[in-house]
Amino acid sequence: MFLYLLKRLLVALCVCLAVSLLSFGLMFLVGDPAIAIAGSGGSAKDAEAVRIAYGFDRPFLVQYFDWIGRVLTGDLGQSIYFHIPVTEIIGARIPVTLKLGFLSFAVALLIALPLGILAALKPNGLIDRLALLLAVTGQAVPSFWLGLMAIVVFGVWYGWVPISGADEWQGYILPVLVLAYSAMPAMMRITRSGMIDVLGADYIRTAYAKGLPVWRVIAGHALRNAILPLVSLAAVQLGVLLSGSIVIESVFALNGLGRLAWESLLRADMPVVQAIILILSLIYVILTTLGDLVNAWLDPRIRGGRS
Repeated sequence: MFLYLLKRLLVALCVCLAVSLLSFGLMFLVGDPAIAIAGSGGSAKDAEAVRIAYGFDRPFLVQYFDWIGRVLTGDLGQSIYFHIPVTEIIGARIPVTLKLGFLSFAVALLIALPLGILAALKPNGLIDRLALLLAVTGQAVPSFWLGLMAIVVFGVWYGWVPISGADEWQGYILPVLVLAYSAMPAMMRITRSGMIDVLGADYIRTAYAKGLPVWRVIAGHALRNAILPLVSLAAVQLGVLLSGSIVIESVFALNGLGRLAWESLLRADMPVVQAIILILSLIYVILTTLGDLVNAWLDPRIRGGRS
């Protein structure tokens, strides 16, 4: 297990290094950052002064290593638009994105896991067809359209919940449900598929032959093996929910990282965009690595049969 852990951490470290390099390169994607900082009214002399002050005249790799050194100390630079540290801006916005992502993930998992198990127990039955309908509609319906319809029906017509903002906990109800509905189909279908494969195994038939109750066979024997693909997918889905909520945050006017990224792109505030991409990418890498480690702990075959 130690060797597998070491190998997986080395892979994650290489991915983080590549992500940091790409994130740093974003600063130069829109052109000369010195001109962007100097502003539209700045002269060539002003841009040159900014270039020297910020060190943009140095070689790319020198700038990168200087930047990554500051990032490791918690310094993500300064916003071009707001002229304040990027950490302050992100620190004020990231709680909304984390709440939205984790709540959506929890709701999606709580629905997808039991629904996938029930669908696998009776394939082509009523519950299975209902689960298939939910999966198809969840993947086919655009999340922005579903969010707008939810606002119109539950916020405007009936007035049950707020239609925007997150000043109260009720403001999270609609965005969480809409975001969870888009993440639920994949988890539900992979749970169903895994359970169908496992329920046909010999050791499951042996467990039934011993007279064990259905719930014990499912919870104690089948689910442990069937859940392995779900662990990996769940880690990916959580990363997607955290990093891909820009549409939902815009529809429901939530001041999270997704909306901040969109606003920063419109303002050409690349240090903020750079930091957001770096943070969300690192979260994604950490989650997928944890998913692999959990799978290795559940199934020794993944780590080569070593404990």
